[in-house]
Amino acid sequence: MSKPFKILGIQQIAIGGEDKDRLRKLWVDLLGFQYKSTFVSERENVDEDICAIGSGAHEIEVDLMQPLDSNKKPAVHQTPLNHVGLWVDDLPKAVEWLSANGLRFAPGGIRRGAGGHDITFVHPKGNDEFPFSGEGVLIELVQAPPEVISALS
Repeated sequence: MSKPFKILGIQQIAIGGEDKDRLRKLWVDLLGFQYKSTFVSERENVDEDICAIGSGAHEIEVDLMQPLDSNKKPAVHQTPLNHVGLWVDDLPKAVEWLSANGLRFAPGGIRRGAGGHDITFVHPKGNDEFPFSGEGVLIELVQAPPEVISALS
């Protein structure tokens, strides 16, 4: 069956939470995404930071959302998300640095993932030892192969 369209890649992911500042600490401060702008809409009950990594056709946007009123709809902070996969150029160095900066990883360490790449997961919840986490979202860090590193660098 022929489709009249083609999916080209990930354009954005939207992640909701009670506290946008905690989301920004993870995505901007720890993972290195660039803050671009803020969007606030009472109608959509959202205070949202638009962040991105990459440029041009390779830019991927991450929208970090918190509700203006957590008792109103839409509840932008309660949409479940299984996991988000992120390419990483040096997975062992990333895990070492992120752990040293308080990011909690899920049990299992670095291992071969379903796609044949080395992977590890950022835990969705922090704890006393590692206070930073995916803030309710499971995040998969994926070791990029040389050709992906070349194309996205």
